[in-house]
Amino acid sequence: MRLYFKQRFFSWFDSYDIYDEAGNTVYTVEGQLSWGHCLHILDHTGNHVGTVQERVFTLLPKFELYQGGEYIGCIQKEFSFFRPRFDIDCFGWQVEGSFWEWDYTVREPCGAVVAVISKELLNWTDTYSIEVADPGNALYALMLVLAIDAEKCSRN
Repeated sequence: MRLYFKQRFFSWFDSYDIYDEAGNTVYTVEGQLSWGHCLHILDHTGNHVGTVQERVFTLLPKFELYQGGEYIGCIQKEFSFFRPRFDIDCFGWQVEGSFWEWDYTVREPCGAVVAVISKELLNWTDTYSIEVADPGNALYALMLVLAIDAEKCSRN
């Protein structure tokens, strides 16, 4: 399953549309004014399905992931000088690749691919392609990409 993740042009807060290969909206993401990033994920019918919430009183950026109101894990930036690294506490997933170049692969503890994320360059807004091996993991992969993208934006 391939998802396309595109930031809305001229949005004041982080707002994104996530659509499938046929151009159908699968999710929308609405940023909320708060301390740190708070991104609400809505399904194609407008129902709230998840939240990516930044914890602001931490030494390094940390994002908590919620499905509905239930905590499912977190992503925290690790201290590094040259290449961004993250500690991911979500289903035992691991990330391989270079965040600096915006392309990376998410793997399960057994090594199976969960998702392959790549940023499409030369677009007016942030645009990503997310190839998800199991459609049941699409929301979780999206949340991971949102947290990593929000961290990149917060350091600019």
